[in-house]
Amino acid sequence: MLHHHSHTRPAQTEGRLIRWAPFYDTLTNILTLGHADRLRRMTIDLALLKPGESLLDVGCGTGGVTIPAKERLGPSGKAVGVDPAPEMIDVARQKAQHKGTDVDFRIGVIENLPFPDASFDVVTASLMIHHLPVHLQVKGLAEIYRVLRPGGRLLIVDMLSPNASHGRQMLTFLAMHRRLESGLEAYQTLLKDAGFQDVTQSDQHFFVIGFLRATK
Repeated sequence: MLHHHSHTRPAQTEGRLIRWAPFYDTLTNILTLGHADRLRRMTIDLALLKPGESLLDVGCGTGGVTIPAKERLGPSGKAVGVDPAPEMIDVARQKAQHKGTDVDFRIGVIENLPFPDASFDVVTASLMIHHLPVHLQVKGLAEIYRVLRPGGRLLIVDMLSPNASHGRQMLTFLAMHRRLESGLEAYQTLLKDAGFQDVTQSDQHFFVIGFLRATK
């Protein structure tokens, strides 16, 4: 079996890099008990995407959200995915090409997004904010605020704060993610400090994963 290896250097970031791209989708499906597609559909639904809008998916990984999001946005919409790991971008581009979906995948980091001010209607960040130390979370949210258009929307998908009621489900997800000292709820203050308004946590959740929405 031939394996494709990217010779492109990863983007420089203090955040955690996930570089095992060929196995990422399989492991994600195992950790979500076979419901990875359902989580992605929930993400796209809760992002309230409309045809013709422009989307930036930060920490896009292998494009699991970005590619179906582009299909929701339609021919007149635009979907862009950034990830610091070239291996992830390689796989995402291959998947988009295989599906015939026009998505712009780029190597990039949340703390220095390679886009002009007010470029996007929607930004999504799925299961990646917790990989960042707090000072990078602050920088990253400021960058997201910058590239969003006035009235634009951010959807953060991440794990809820650990507590006893989540039980063994949390242990499954921690197999892939570093130990959580805080969860999705802690981002609300950071979002407000970054200038976001209408910061709201959805009543919906997926196992121990929650959804946080905010508006510029």
